[in-house]
Amino acid sequence: MHPINTSASQQVRQGFAPEDAMQIHQLLILGYQNGGGSVTDYPTWLRTLHTDPEFDPSLCFSAWDESGLVGVMQCWTSAFIKDLVVHPRARRQGIALALLNHGFHTFGLRGEGWVDLKVMENNFDARRLYEKAGMRYVQRSAMTEFDLA
Repeated sequence: MHPINTSASQQVRQGFAPEDAMQIHQLLILGYQNGGGSVTDYPTWLRTLHTDPEFDPSLCFSAWDESGLVGVMQCWTSAFIKDLVVHPRARRQGIALALLNHGFHTFGLRGEGWVDLKVMENNFDARRLYEKAGMRYVQRSAMTEFDLA
């Protein structure tokens, strides 16, 4: 676990700590409760995460403040951002951008030239964030019934 200070009241940590897994899972559920993704029950989520061949604990970034976990970004070894969620009470404070920047830096150190993600076209806040972070639109994919389930 590598702490990185982002401000006096926030800290970004790099690395997946088993003792934080339940809080991360709960934040993912909260972040996706209105759509845009889904999260399985805790035991399934944890098992699936740890057995995925693209899982690397060092590619999990979490943001903390004096009240606890406020943001998480889980990336895959293919330089893909799987999840990026910020707690509603901590939005619009630069947490997502800090997580993205730490991820970009980490992938740069690994020699990656690009970082990818998928975002719903109607998620305008997220799209603005990614553009602010320097990301750009590459491909538009049609959704299937399977994707929506």
